[in-house]
Amino acid sequence: MTIRVLLADDQTTVRAGFKLLIDSTEDMHVVCEAADGKTAVEGARATSPDVILMDIRMPGMDGIEATRRITDDSALHGAHVLILTTFEHDDYIFGALRAGAAGFLLKDTPPDELLDAIRVVASGEGLLGRGLTGRVIREFAAQPAPAEPTPELDILSERELEVLKQIAAGLTNEEIAGALHLSPATAKTYVHRIMTKLQARDRVQLVIFAYDKGLVRPRPQER
Repeated sequence: MTIRVLLADDQTTVRAGFKLLIDSTEDMHVVCEAADGKTAVEGARATSPDVILMDIRMPGMDGIEATRRITDDSALHGAHVLILTTFEHDDYIFGALRAGAAGFLLKDTPPDELLDAIRVVASGEGLLGRGLTGRVIREFAAQPAPAEPTPELDILSERELEVLKQIAAGLTNEEIAGALHLSPATAKTYVHRIMTKLQARDRVQLVIFAYDKGLVRPRPQER
């Protein structure tokens, strides 16, 4: 299946570079380009892309608001937003993920890694670039302490709660399998079952959910 990609960036040269890279592959192609958030939302509704490469800082409607509108649109449930930025310490990382972004990468990510990221996000898995998981956790640590776990967690079994804690720690399916003495296939099944029960779009939303509900707390060194 060919992955349909929408590019949203206010810099023409940046879009041209990404388009050239993406269209050079056999399994993905660019279906739409946008220079601002409003056009990105309109383009997504018109072309139903699988992945949207979204710049945060654009004129008019920014990438965060565009992401929120896209992820809130039930007709675009299959569209996954991958945020790209040139700012390693961008203050908007947390807001973008809150808005429903499936992942976050720097624009200087090597080409092969960027293409792999698009494939991962298109498959329904969320991702954070190297070092970004810890930054999301530190952002949670900076927030007021969340309330005790709410009854919403009751829909998960004890084993599913254990798996969710491992997801929140940033572990892969293989690492979860090793930590909980499961087969990789069983760990993957648990992850997908949790995503279904919590109606999460991807793993990133599961991390946010776990911290929001107080299931896990940032360790002192993460502050």
